[in-house]
Amino acid sequence: MESTSLVTQLGAGSGIDMAQLATSLATAQFDLRSRRLAEKSDTLERQISTASELKNMLSQLASALGDRVRNGDLSAQPSVANSFVASASVPPGTSGSGSYSLEVTALASAQTLASPAFANATDTVGAGQLVLRFGVTSGSGFIADTGRDPVAIDIASGSSLADIAASINAKGAGVDAYVAQTTNGAQLVLKGQEGETNGFILEATETLGEEGLAALAWNPAAGGNPAHLKAQAGDAAFELDGLPMTSASNDTGEIAPGLSLNLTATNIGAPTTISFSDPANSISEAMQDLVTALNEVAGQLKAATDPLTGDLSRDSGARALQRAFSGLAGEIIMPNAPETGVRSLSDLGLATERDGTFRLDGARLQATLERDPDGAAAMFTSGLYGVYATVDRISRSASSTGDPGSLAGSLARYERLSRDASEDTAQLVEKQEALRSQLLTRFSRADVRIGAAQATLSFLQQQIDAWNGSNR
Repeated sequence: MESTSLVTQLGAGSGIDMAQLATSLATAQFDLRSRRLAEKSDTLERQISTASELKNMLSQLASALGDRVRNGDLSAQPSVANSFVASASVPPGTSGSGSYSLEVTALASAQTLASPAFANATDTVGAGQLVLRFGVTSGSGFIADTGRDPVAIDIASGSSLADIAASINAKGAGVDAYVAQTTNGAQLVLKGQEGETNGFILEATETLGEEGLAALAWNPAAGGNPAHLKAQAGDAAFELDGLPMTSASNDTGEIAPGLSLNLTATNIGAPTTISFSDPANSISEAMQDLVTALNEVAGQLKAATDPLTGDLSRDSGARALQRAFSGLAGEIIMPNAPETGVRSLSDLGLATERDGTFRLDGARLQATLERDPDGAAAMFTSGLYGVYATVDRISRSASSTGDPGSLAGSLARYERLSRDASEDTAQLVEKQEALRSQLLTRFSRADVRIGAAQATLSFLQQQIDAWNGSNR
């Protein structure tokens, strides 16, 4: 009976799944560390997702606000009553108001010079050097611009009109050349830039034995044919509120506060009016949209930094963003405005609640629009200061990868830790598999020994049974 009990306890035929046993023991050995790594990876993934979402929300807000500012309806925009005469715009970083009268007496023009006619554009013209000199030209005279260097163009042997045009264009001197096939033949055409002082003459030095370039030369002061001057360079001339002005280009640049013009036609004796729009309604709508967008970010930020449930409860980048939002309404964002002018978002009605959200104080905004409409409009500029620059600065700060205290810095840290956790997990899996393999080898050997022992025990059992039978 004792021998039967012994065999039973040893487990005749083993009956044990050694592979499963090895796997279970290896898993149990590394289970705690595996679960901790999994929890760490999950936390890091949530932190990466939350920080990325906040950063992207800020970026999208800044981009949308920039598009709205550049659209122009948030600042006073000029318009010309007679749109055939000119179009008006606001130079970047400026603002304008009021109204002006405009009379255009002359448009800026560029000099056009044509050579004598040749039979074909591919005919050889000559070799040597052409020199462009700039200044004021007319059909009978030339006054050089001493502040501008002449441009020398070397003409290779065997050059045609087309080759000469290409050589002139290659200099990039502000004179464009092409060959026109006219009813008279092929002619080299040179076109300068707008403005009286952008006129030019063309001098020629010929290579001995390869003469011909002299036919292209033109200087009215030296007897150049006036018929070759097809258009004379000149400045634009106009009067703004009766004050005479000139411009070397039809794009005048800023000629009054917040006003630049592109002149397109003359209106001698029939002045037109330039007036600025009133952006008050657009500003009110934009501020309401801004408050809504800020609250979306603020709500996400509040949930992310909740001390108990927030994924970024102790994150430095999220805390920096909270500080930026908490002081946003009262921050001076237009330092170049007068002390009594519109200088902060609170002047535009932005107010901060105790819970960190925002609201629009409509009465404050309306009072500002009535008191200083130009100052309110000036806040919506694409320049260094104002509403857009402020939101864009917050977005850029959050996206600064070089600042470890920013959201982008936190993201970089979380992503690095996530990679480390993945590597640690991979290493743990390798160690677990190595242990499982070792245990399986050991258990397999033990199983062989148990099987041998069982065979011996089976033999002994048979002998015992035989002895017991013979004694009966």
